[in-house]
Amino acid sequence: MARTVRLLMPVAALLFLGLALLIRVVDDGALRQYSGTALYASMVWAGVLFLWPRMAPVPAGTLATVFCWLVECAQLTGVPADLSARSLAARLALGVQFDPVDLAWYPAGVAPLVVLHHLALARRRAASPAAGPAGGC
Repeated sequence: MARTVRLLMPVAALLFLGLALLIRVVDDGALRQYSGTALYASMVWAGVLFLWPRMAPVPAGTLATVFCWLVECAQLTGVPADLSARSLAARLALGVQFDPVDLAWYPAGVAPLVVLHHLALARRRAASPAAGPAGGC
């Protein structure tokens, strides 16, 4: 199971990135801004599970959200803005300017994935022979 999760998470991160880039192409307003924030958090969630594939849904979601909040709050220092001025990669990963609204959009990007993760684990447990009754013997 851990190997499967580790293989799927880069694919998931690429899908989130692709969706974010597609939205940037077709929208120039609030959808672009806030979906990008939520999808950034989704990519972080995928990164957490890539690093720790056996992590339970709520701790994985919590870690991803807290990481995003820390990156957002780091923008108050000006260091991400300085790095972003020199590197597109830093701009995409760290952002430039603190936006308190983003603090709410990070959990919005992670919460649905936590629910899906929980449902996938529950389904896997239900399908597993060890999870069911012992049988007729």
